[in-house]
Amino acid sequence: MVLPLRIAARFLLSGKAQTLLIIVGISIAVSVQVFVGLLIDRLQEGLIEQTVGNSPQVTIRSSGENVTISRWERIVSSLDSYNATRYVGVAATSNAFVSKGTESVPVVIRGLDRVALDNIYGLSRNIYAGDTITSGGEALIGRTLSDKLGVTVGDRLPVSTLAGTRVDYRVAGIFDLGVGAIDGGWVVTNLRTTQSLFGFGDRVTSIEITVDDVFAADAVAADVSALLDTNRLEITNWKEENGQLLNALESQSLSNNIIQAVIILSVAVAIASLLSITVLQKRRQLGILKAMGIKDGAASLIFVYQGLLLGVAASAVGIALGLGLLFAFTQFATTGGESVIEFAVDPTFIIRTLVIVISASGIAGLFPASRSLRLNPIDVIREG
Repeated sequence: MVLPLRIAARFLLSGKAQTLLIIVGISIAVSVQVFVGLLIDRLQEGLIEQTVGNSPQVTIRSSGENVTISRWERIVSSLDSYNATRYVGVAATSNAFVSKGTESVPVVIRGLDRVALDNIYGLSRNIYAGDTITSGGEALIGRTLSDKLGVTVGDRLPVSTLAGTRVDYRVAGIFDLGVGAIDGGWVVTNLRTTQSLFGFGDRVTSIEITVDDVFAADAVAADVSALLDTNRLEITNWKEENGQLLNALESQSLSNNIIQAVIILSVAVAIASLLSITVLQKRRQLGILKAMGIKDGAASLIFVYQGLLLGVAASAVGIALGLGLLFAFTQFATTGGESVIEFAVDPTFIIRTLVIVISASGIAGLFPASRSLRLNPIDVIREG
């Protein structure tokens, strides 16, 4: 096995210019694969984080006329012990109006427990002015709503319910999630404050769940349905409610896979073509080697090893070049001084690319290897 490997290396080094050219060509193809693959993955992660990251992926609501859920503590306790869930929080939600001079601006009053406030929606870490709520009578509002109402931290926020109840909350902080519906329409209080305002007692209107794998939210929702009494509960997941987003993500993944498959195919064809030419170029040397006693199997391994050596060299250079392109893109593609995406390397993607390229290169060497098997040393020597 060592002799065919040494001969393969010598064959490649004997045509340095040709070998260098094919390595450069394959490296460029691999770099495009790495750049496009990681770029699409990062864009998908950013899109998911923007649309799903700061919201529950599975939601439990009442399915009856009474919009509230009683004995929700038992449900939360059951879900906390379910391994597929990350965070389980609760919310009390209803519609109201905020006064702005003589006008009334419709808002959604959301009373959140600490898990929902901090871990599910991440409101506390997205406050850019003021601080999070620490007691009843305080509220958080979004940047857009703050600008619309002309209120800031410390101001009083007059809220009126549909039943005619009127209260004033002190604006404790202003958040910016970058989601228009939330930043422009939510007034967030602690859970007890909203329950008291709308007369919910100790009941909630929703139980909200985040999961470890957002794309498995539908499976988790099905498991939750089996776990709970669904006669009085409605269980939904983000995939049901965001069909267009899911289709866009699936289309991106499909296009990414097609691009990578085409690149791998082009790499295999390029290597097979080069090594097929090498069989013709080294016809005389192969004939002499066979006449000297080298076995047909060992002779064919020369071209498999050549393919593997080309694949190793080209994939290493191509991956480095692809990562360099991605890093350059993150530095120059900016919006408002911030990068469109963050530079991050997915080790699994890199290892998978390395294995696929090297495997394809080795497989590409099988075709010229089969041609070398048909060489008859007597015919080669007779031809001179």
